[in-house]
Amino acid sequence: MKKIILIFFVACLGINSYSQIYMTKNGFIGFYSQTAFEDIKAENNQVYAVIDIAKKNIAFTLLIKGFLFPKELMQEHFNENYIESNKYPKASFVGNFTGDADLNKPGIYTISVKGRLSLHNVSQIVETTGTLEIKDGKVTGQSQFKIKPENFNIQIPAAVRDKIAKEILVIVKAECTSK
Repeated sequence: MKKIILIFFVACLGINSYSQIYMTKNGFIGFYSQTAFEDIKAENNQVYAVIDIAKKNIAFTLLIKGFLFPKELMQEHFNENYIESNKYPKASFVGNFTGDADLNKPGIYTISVKGRLSLHNVSQIVETTGTLEIKDGKVTGQSQFKIKPENFNIQIPAAVRDKIAKEILVIVKAECTSK
């Protein structure tokens, strides 16, 4: 009888930790540049994201060509000249968070996030704050941070340097459901 109880307990623990993995295939990442000369925005709603509440891990990956710009010429220059999406087609983030989120208690939980952002064949550590919202069986992660193109070996030609901000605002949002 003790073996049956032990097996049941171990099985329940496995189910519990398994149910703490949340994912989506249509998360959101947008980036925004504002200067006196021009505002640039690009948004991607085809972001794969995973949040593991038990292990406090967060990861996302996306295809660079999934970013859509209001102006077609901006999108073309971004993909061909700056980010070279044919050569470097993906971006990703793998990291962890600190802070507690209780899956049994709906609410918004503040977290600190640290991980490695890989873009344009360069990896950099990113640290920021964010939130995890527990609501209706879903976990929604949100964060924002700034990056500098030169930190990712992205060359901005002198002719357009004043039209692109030195720091680009990146906004991330992923509404994830249990795996």
